[in-house]
Amino acid sequence: MQIWVGLGNPGARYALHRHNVGFMAIDAIAEVHGFDPPRQRFQGWAQEGRIGGSRILLLKPATFMNESGRAVGEAMRFYKREVGDVTVFHDELDLAPFKVKVKTGGGTAGHNGLRSTEAHIGNPFRRVRIGIGHPGHKDRVTGHVLGNYDKREMDPLVDMLGAIAAEAPRLADGDDARFMNDVALRLQDD
Repeated sequence: MQIWVGLGNPGARYALHRHNVGFMAIDAIAEVHGFDPPRQRFQGWAQEGRIGGSRILLLKPATFMNESGRAVGEAMRFYKREVGDVTVFHDELDLAPFKVKVKTGGGTAGHNGLRSTEAHIGNPFRRVRIGIGHPGHKDRVTGHVLGNYDKREMDPLVDMLGAIAAEAPRLADGDDARFMNDVALRLQDD
């Protein structure tokens, strides 16, 4: 069982925030791959399913971003999984909008959801970093991160989420390089 976690904040008012793109990615994967309906578990919403030969738990913590790690840790303990079985989908200021990169381990870059996850499960979990771009000045970061995607961004957002979901089997197989390459190729074609 792999545990794939989308970071975000629960509630309709946060649904289109850039900070919630991790939730959006989990929803797209669940829809494309026919996962079970979400159930309240592990201090969040959990869905089980398969991608290729891999069993996957999709998890959206309901603890708000700053406490995401509590939900991740609970799911990890329940399934007796290791930190290497966890993949976290999150927004990334230091990537251009709609770029997708994968890495294992590393710093938290001030991201409270990553900081909480690291505090609860340790560091070397895999991260799917979803670019939201930097607004240019640090004084504008909070408003940018907690702002909604605007109308001009909706088509590229939908395309990117579709590419992530379509290429999820590469992630399930542990082929991060192929996943990144194939997502980039799909987004070039649009």
